[in-house]
Amino acid sequence: MHHPGGTIEAALNGIESHQFVLPAIQREFVWQPEQVCNLFDSLMQGFPFGEFMYWKVEAQNSSQYRWYDFVRKYHEKNSPHCPELGVVHNRALTAVLDGQQRLTAFNIGLKGSMAKKLPHLWWSNPSAFPERVLALDLLAPTEPDEEGRRYQFEFIDERRVGSDGDRLWYHVSNILDISQDESGPQMMEWLLAQGLQSDELSRGFRTLDRLFRAIRVDPVVAWYEETTQDIERVLQIFIRCNSGGTPLSYSNLLLSIAVSQWDKLDARAEVHGLVDELNDIRDGLRFNADFVLKAGLMLTDIASVGFRVENFTHKNMAILEENWQGIKAALLTTAQLMDSFGYDSRTIRAMNALLPIAYYLYRKQPPDSYVTSDQFLEDRRTIKNWLTRSILKQSGIWGSGLDTLLTALREVIRNLGEAEFPAQELGRVMTQRRKGLEFQDEEIDDLADMRISDSRMFPLLSMLFPYLGARGSTDIDHVFPRTRFTTTRLNNAGIESDAVEQWQDWSDRLANLQLLDSTVNNEKRAVMPAEWLDTHCPDPQSRQAYVDRHLLGDVPEEMAGFERFFTSRREALRDRLPQLVNAV
Repeated sequence: MHHPGGTIEAALNGIESHQFVLPAIQREFVWQPEQVCNLFDSLMQGFPFGEFMYWKVEAQNSSQYRWYDFVRKYHEKNSPHCPELGVVHNRALTAVLDGQQRLTAFNIGLKGSMAKKLPHLWWSNPSAFPERVLALDLLAPTEPDEEGRRYQFEFIDERRVGSDGDRLWYHVSNILDISQDESGPQMMEWLLAQGLQSDELSRGFRTLDRLFRAIRVDPVVAWYEETTQDIERVLQIFIRCNSGGTPLSYSNLLLSIAVSQWDKLDARAEVHGLVDELNDIRDGLRFNADFVLKAGLMLTDIASVGFRVENFTHKNMAILEENWQGIKAALLTTAQLMDSFGYDSRTIRAMNALLPIAYYLYRKQPPDSYVTSDQFLEDRRTIKNWLTRSILKQSGIWGSGLDTLLTALREVIRNLGEAEFPAQELGRVMTQRRKGLEFQDEEIDDLADMRISDSRMFPLLSMLFPYLGARGSTDIDHVFPRTRFTTTRLNNAGIESDAVEQWQDWSDRLANLQLLDSTVNNEKRAVMPAEWLDTHCPDPQSRQAYVDRHLLGDVPEEMAGFERFFTSRREALRDRLPQLVNAV
């Protein structure tokens, strides 16, 4: 049944009283701050922003399902998930099937805040997530910009609310505190307190009054209400409503269906809790719910690992639930193993490369000491070698045909992976599917000329120099410091002008790079290699051992010898690579 309209304020009151709830099939809030601002601009301009889809749950059925609240104070790291409401007994509810992102955006903008990570800061840094509230600049011109926006909404530090240079920021949530009967006088009183006069006063009042009417007066919320109590029909409605939306993928929809079918465990809390645990193991890991779900399909030997409807039957989801603890343990060990290798999501461009490893660990059920014990050292080396070779393949092992490949690799591990990781047999199967791990001469040359910006650089260096520790304590270092390659410094070192660009290019390539312990690298900084060796390796024996270990060859004292050093070391690295990347 269609309903013609209600106010934004009324909808938010329904959220606050928990009359409006989210079913387990709904995803998390995924909008960016810019999308929230654009929604409020559309509202102010009177644009339609879509009909909502509600499911009227009768009181006698409310306790049969898990319900979640809407996000209000969003924090990308600490509170990104919808809070669970628990079991709701004998109470009629309205579950939102379509419109969650929009309603949550209104809830955050009018009653909460957003804390998104700032670029270039570590996730472990509390200062990386400043809390910001939605504000409207009442003095901004209302002529449309290139994107058609007319109102200047922005998430800002709450301390900036009020006069801020030539702007006047109004905390949007304050519009809910204004009396319906005295709205005009109260708004005018606030504007006068900011020192506005004449034209600015009129402009500010018009914008503020428009905000008041858009939120609290205009009947802009239209919705369709489904009254059936048949959950299968509700799931079909949900898929029809959401399959055309963005960025909700088909796999997200299937995940939503999967988590709604578990009987004993709270699937939503388990899946998202595991994602958080996995990502907490190492900064830079970016596991998500899709990965966890695909791992569940692979590890429990469900017919295919593909995101297809026939794989998401109640029977298969019961298998996932029954084996959840084993799935969780295997994935956590896999992430810990990646941490010990120094790898993260920037290194492993396709996280699905970890699924065969996770399946092997799931079947092996190793002890907690697997990642650290010398007993399993050779097994870990075999896994790292196989994974690294697949990562280094420029052609992309883990792209097209992924589900078929994963299913075939799973069969190999199931048949041969009881005692040790069957890397050689996996390689044969991959070759049969034209995804072999053998490197041809041109591929070796590509590796030998790799640039530091390539995500494969750390795995390549860790294969060349495996005695160094994990990436958490290891840096990629320029042998000849990058600071020595400015045009001015190269010219001053006697390098011809027409060679400067070539030298600058060489400075960031493999032959001028090495792995160093982070502490040691911090000590080295911009020191020339020969000078640093004199300090770090004062006796001839330790110096020679270091030079040999890093394949440095004859290290020149001055920059003029860099070209000879670079050419010689590239040749040495090029000679070593085939025996490493083509070794099983």
